[in-house]
Amino acid sequence: MFPVEVPLSHLGPPILLLQLLLSPTSAFFPNIWSLLAAPGSVTHQDLTEEAALNVTLQLFLERPPPGRPRLRLEDYRGRTLLADDIFAAYFGPGSPSRRFRAALGEVSRANAAQDFLPASRNNPDLHFDAERLVQGRALLVGALRETLVAARAFQHALARQRLGAALHALQDFYSHSNWVELGERQPHPHLLWPRRELWSLAQVGDPTCSDCGDLSCPGNMLDFTLLTSGYFGMHPPKPPGKCSHGGHFDQSSSQPPRGGINKDSTSPSFSPHHMLHLQAVEVALSASIEAFSLLRSRLGDRGFSRLLDITPASSLSFVLDTTGSMGEEISAAKIQARRIVEQRQGSPMEPVLYVLVPFHDPGFGPVFTTSDPDSFWQKLNEIHALGGGDEPEMCLSALELALLHTPPLSDIFVFTDASPKDAFLTNRVESLTRERRCRVTFLVTEDPSRVQGRARREVLSPLRFEPYETIALASGGEVIFTTDQHIQDVAAIVGESVAGGLVTLPLEPPVFIPGETCVFAVDRLLRQVTVRMHGDIRSFWIKNPAGVSQGPEEGRGPLGHTRRFGQLWTVTMTDPPRTGSWEIQIAAEGTPRVRVRAQTSLDFLFHFGIPVEDGPHPGLYPLTQPVAGLQTQLLVEVTGLVSRQNPEEGQPHFSHAVLRRVPEGTHLGRVPLEPVGPPERGLLAAPLPPTLLSVPAPFSLELVGQDGGGEGLRRTAPQPCTVAPVLLELSGPPGFLVPGSKAPLSLHIASFSGPQGLDLRTAVNPSFSLTSNLSRAHLGQNESAWERLWLEVPDSAAPDSVVMVTVTAVGEGASPVPPTHAFLRLLVLAQPSQDQPETPAHSADRALPPATPALLPSTLVTQDRAGGGMVDRAWWGTVGGVLFLLGCSSW
Repeated sequence: MFPVEVPLSHLGPPILLLQLLLSPTSAFFPNIWSLLAAPGSVTHQDLTEEAALNVTLQLFLERPPPGRPRLRLEDYRGRTLLADDIFAAYFGPGSPSRRFRAALGEVSRANAAQDFLPASRNNPDLHFDAERLVQGRALLVGALRETLVAARAFQHALARQRLGAALHALQDFYSHSNWVELGERQPHPHLLWPRRELWSLAQVGDPTCSDCGDLSCPGNMLDFTLLTSGYFGMHPPKPPGKCSHGGHFDQSSSQPPRGGINKDSTSPSFSPHHMLHLQAVEVALSASIEAFSLLRSRLGDRGFSRLLDITPASSLSFVLDTTGSMGEEISAAKIQARRIVEQRQGSPMEPVLYVLVPFHDPGFGPVFTTSDPDSFWQKLNEIHALGGGDEPEMCLSALELALLHTPPLSDIFVFTDASPKDAFLTNRVESLTRERRCRVTFLVTEDPSRVQGRARREVLSPLRFEPYETIALASGGEVIFTTDQHIQDVAAIVGESVAGGLVTLPLEPPVFIPGETCVFAVDRLLRQVTVRMHGDIRSFWIKNPAGVSQGPEEGRGPLGHTRRFGQLWTVTMTDPPRTGSWEIQIAAEGTPRVRVRAQTSLDFLFHFGIPVEDGPHPGLYPLTQPVAGLQTQLLVEVTGLVSRQNPEEGQPHFSHAVLRRVPEGTHLGRVPLEPVGPPERGLLAAPLPPTLLSVPAPFSLELVGQDGGGEGLRRTAPQPCTVAPVLLELSGPPGFLVPGSKAPLSLHIASFSGPQGLDLRTAVNPSFSLTSNLSRAHLGQNESAWERLWLEVPDSAAPDSVVMVTVTAVGEGASPVPPTHAFLRLLVLAQPSQDQPETPAHSADRALPPATPALLPSTLVTQDRAGGGMVDRAWWGTVGGVLFLLGCSSW
């Protein structure tokens, strides 16, 4: 992170320029993991996050927070910008920054992925290589246009992916071209405006470099007036007299003229123009700030804030059964929605998006999304319980639709009294909840005495609600059974769940056993600690570390307030709760469900990845989930580490991670967490144990450490993780889809844990035609296969809409192998007009010009040996990097 220097105001809203007070480093490597190859590096991730923080701070400076002091620029001059610091200063101490940090991570990982994904890593147009400057600019501006369209359609995950791709290209321009060698210290003024000439471009016959046989090539440029860039590898071949990218892994650099001009690093082994690295970093950072500022001016402050989730608030997402027996449930949903709107409208905790999906039998939808609370309330008021019919209903289809339109890290609430008719969607919806990192809570009014609208209940299977249980477990949510009498009281958990900064505390033992004592730890950073118990409970007691206990008597007791609504009990502790180990004991028929939640700003984000330590771009290739048999790293990002706290106390820190099998709670391992990069960023890493990666099954992740005062600290991931049995990678064109076109998609499957026989299934939402020649795959250990799919976009496809393609790999026959899913989001845009007028050079309201669609070259179906399970150079070249399971949107 870099200290802030002075404000500028030469492009749209004023932006902040940074003075880079850094020791010599390497930059333009993909991400923080690149620091292992070049300690002290500045990476694509650093540039992206720093630019976003600068523009976010500028937004905060220009829009004073309601009821709080105005932020002052002088307080940040010479300081390292940290997301948690500026968030706490603007929204108040304790305001959770997790969503903001997650959004920045999505953009940064999409940026870094351009160096790893097979569809992008060797495409010179996406990196401004091989003098493809005009073509590169067209794709750069096209990606920014797609970012705008997706953001305006509330498809923010797709918008962040396209933004990351755009920023990668933009930053590469200043490292891969000779812009800095020409003496320029400001961003190219025409790079974001494709109808303006880049000027003085080197032509095919213009020699640009002289021969350089050394690693360092400070004087190999022949012409200091023409703009050029280096060639990398053998495709396309380097013409005589042209510059190479350079570095040990660039095959073209061994052909005359030898050497190269890239400034990716201060290491001459990677970068022949390493001596200009810091200048390239400075200009690339300024250009990235300009790009963010341009998006802010086009989207407006509210739209830009939604793009980067610059808010401590959550979204509000309802899935409502609208059949005739659901009057009480719909009324409860309306009451809770109205209460949330009235209490939070105009405050920082106002929901950023409202989502509503109705369903019945045989229909579901349409989805309604809005950022306007009044529009949401009006739409919700139009829903009434009408008609009816026997169980089951199309609940999971509606839930899937809600997941596709609900922002990540949100809560979704399903109100129903029926089991799902579409239970075959269970695995896909379960996987989608992990991809979106959304928590799903089912409020089920299962009342056998009520028969109106729901005939023949007594003949339905008692296991018919199992799909809800499966999805709730996978998403970190709950299934709460209640009755009409209590639904309005039980529905109050909606408001509690979207309060922001909510964490689930780990229990010991993790599987509750009736009659035995269960323990949870409370630290000084927790507030609003609530114990929720659900089941046929006869009695219980809760005891704090001082030995004070409270039983099932309703009302206020010595520890807090107890409420009962049928089979649901809640005990909310009085703040501040006593720190230390708390105990719970319950007497019940059957196994009750117990959950302890609390509010805090200290939490964590995580993802997985494969280290790439060989090749021109060392870094960490991101995974959304580990793959069986493939050595994998866990990356943790701790949120809520505010530096402006009591200097007498240290920072909270986590020392290790505990892994357990889900749902049994079996201990799988304890791995130490090592800091990666500056400690104030809160980045930690650990290798996953081979025993965990040997079985494709779910597991829980818990972090253990100490707070600033040396007391115990524990946090658990909100959802279980899953080891995928196979690698499944789905990729598409780098640009957008056009109505009436046919787009090629590429599917890659690999097995690292043993022979696999797989059935492949596809789905498209909306229902576009998708053709494939591969319906089954038989893979041995370390084998992989590629397949081409064709997506037909009809003429009737709605412009500015999103298409979701899903591929599922299922074990053949009675195979116990769990299904693996790959999701890919693609944007449909209208073909741009060829006669759109040029934006005047003097215009203060520049519009992003249209993009040019580009499709990937044809990919043949092949079957290759993936080599051993290690990530070495030969293996990486075979499978082309590992797993961006979600294609266009990953955590």
